[in-house]
Amino acid sequence: MNTRQFLERPTKEAIRELPKFEGLPLQKICLVRTADDLFFAHDEISKVSHVGFDTESKPNFVVNQPKTGPHLVQIATQQYAFLFTLDYSLGNELLSGIIRSDKIVKVGVGLKSDRGPLYNKLGAMLHPTIELSVAVRRLGYKQQVGVQAAVAVVLGQYLQKSKKLTTSNWAAKTLSDRQLLYAANDAYASLCVYHELVRIAPHVLPSVQSGKADSASGNPPHDDRL
Repeated sequence: MNTRQFLERPTKEAIRELPKFEGLPLQKICLVRTADDLFFAHDEISKVSHVGFDTESKPNFVVNQPKTGPHLVQIATQQYAFLFTLDYSLGNELLSGIIRSDKIVKVGVGLKSDRGPLYNKLGAMLHPTIELSVAVRRLGYKQQVGVQAAVAVVLGQYLQKSKKLTTSNWAAKTLSDRQLLYAANDAYASLCVYHELVRIAPHVLPSVQSGKADSASGNPPHDDRL
C-alpha cells in the first residue's frame, strides 16, 4: 500500500532567506475615518470581484478575560488597502455591506474563525469566501499553513511578521504607521497569493463558501448594498 508523500512546509529560517514581499506603501493604505474615505473605499472596492480580507484584535493577556475583537478589519484590492476600526459608525455600515455582498468574494486565511466575531460585532455574516489555507495544503502540504507560509510557498517571498506588532493594541485610538503597514499587507498578501494560484494552479482553489445564515436561525438576511 502506497503512503502519500507530503511536502514539508518551509522553516522560518528558510522563509527569511527568500526575497522580501513588497507590500503596499503607506500612501496606498486608507484608514477609513471620514466621509471622503468612505466614498473612496466604496468606489474602489465596488470595482473588484475579489478582495483580500483579514482582521486584527487587541490581545488578551488575562486568563478568562472575554474577547472583544475584532477591533480592525482590513480589505485589500490590488491597488489599495482599506482599514476599518469599528468605532466609526458610518464606516461600519459600509463594512457590513462589503461583508454581506454576494458580488465581492473575500479571500484570506482563517476566515471561518472570523465569522462569529464579525457577526457578533456588526450583525453581518461573512460571505462569500475563499479559504487560502485549504488551497495551499492541496498543493501537497499536510501541515497547517498561515499567510506567511502561503506567501513563501506560492510567491517565493518573505512576508515579515513581527510578534510585537501581532500582539500590539489594535483597539488603540491612534495606530502607528507600522501597525497600518502590517495590517494592510496581511490582507494584500492574501490577495496576491490568490491571484498567483489562479495563474499557476487554479485546480487547488476551493469552491467559494457562501457562509450564509439559515433564515430559520433567526439571523437577519444578507443584503447587497455594493
